[in-house]
Amino acid sequence: MNSVQTRSAERALSGGTWLIVCGAMLYSILTVTPLMAAHTAEAWDWTAPILPLVVDAAVVIVVKLDDVLARLGGHGGRWPIVLRWMTGLMTLALNTADSALKKDLVGVAVHAVAPLLLIVTAETSLAYRRAIAAAVAGLEEQQRAERERRERAVREREEAARRQAREEREHAAVLERERREHEAALVREQAEREERQRREEREARERAEAAERAERERREREREQREREREQAEREAAERRERERREQQARERRERQEREEQAERERAALLARGPADGKLPEDQARQIVTAAFGAGLSVRSAAELCGWSVGWVSARYAEHRDPGAGGASLAIASN
Repeated sequence: MNSVQTRSAERALSGGTWLIVCGAMLYSILTVTPLMAAHTAEAWDWTAPILPLVVDAAVVIVVKLDDVLARLGGHGGRWPIVLRWMTGLMTLALNTADSALKKDLVGVAVHAVAPLLLIVTAETSLAYRRAIAAAVAGLEEQQRAERERRERAVREREEAARRQAREEREHAAVLERERREHEAALVREQAEREERQRREEREARERAEAAERAERERREREREQREREREQAEREAAERRERERREQQARERRERQEREEQAERERAALLARGPADGKLPEDQARQIVTAAFGAGLSVRSAAELCGWSVGWVSARYAEHRDPGAGGASLAIASN
C-alpha cells in the first residue's frame, strides 16, 4: 500500500466516523429532548436540548482529539479513555432511559443501537487510526530507509565519481605538473644556453674591447712618444735656432761693435789729421765729412779738415741727415 491508498483509507475512516457521530448526535438529540422536557419544569422546557448537545459535544471533542493524537502517534493517557467511555455511557443511558422507565425492552434495544454503535465506532476508529499511523510510520520508516539507502547509494556513486574525478584531476595535475616541469626544464636549459652564449659573447666582446683598448693605448703611447719626440726635437730645434740666433746676434753685435770700433778708429784717425793743406780728393773729403758728421763736428770744422767749401760740406751733411740721398752709405761702403 502506498501513501495515496493510505490517505484514501484515512479519509474513508474519518468520513464514516463523522457520519456515524453526526447521525448518533441527531438521533440522540431527537430521543433525549422529549425525556428531558418531561423531567424539566414547564418554564424551562426550552432547555431540554442543552444536555444532549453538551454530551454530544463531548463525544465530538473525544473523537476529534483521538483523531489528532492518532495521527501524531501520541497517547492522551487515562482521562481521554474515561471521557470517551463516560460520554458513550451517558449517551446510552439517556437514549434508553425512557424505554427502560416504560419497561419496553424492544425500545431499550432499539435506542441502544446508536449509542453502542457510537462507542464501538469511536474505539474502533481509534484503533484503526493507531494501526494506520503505525503502518504509515513503518511505511515512512521503510521509505525513509529506502530513500536513505538510495541517497547513500547516490552519495556513494557521487563520492566514487568525485573520487574518480579527483583521481583523474590529480593524475591530470601530475601530468600537467610534469609537463610544466619539463617545459620549465627546457626553458631553463634554453635560458642557460642563451646565458652561456651571451656570457661567451660578452667575454669575447670584452676581450676584443680589451685588445682594441690595449692597441689603442699602445697607439696612443706611440703617438704620445712620437709627440714627445717631435716636441723634444722641435724644442731642441727651437733651442738650437735660438742659440744660433743668439750666437748670430752676438756675432753681429761683435761684428758691428768691431766695425764701429774700426770706424771710430778710422774716424778718430781722420779727425786726428788736422786741417788739410789743400783741397783733398773727393773720396777722402767725403770720408772726413762722414767722420765729422758722426763725431758731431760743425760744418766749418769739417770744411777745414777736408779742405772743401762750407757749402759742399753742408750739402754732404744734408745727405747724411736724409738717408735717401745715399751719400753716407756709399761713403761707408766704399771705405
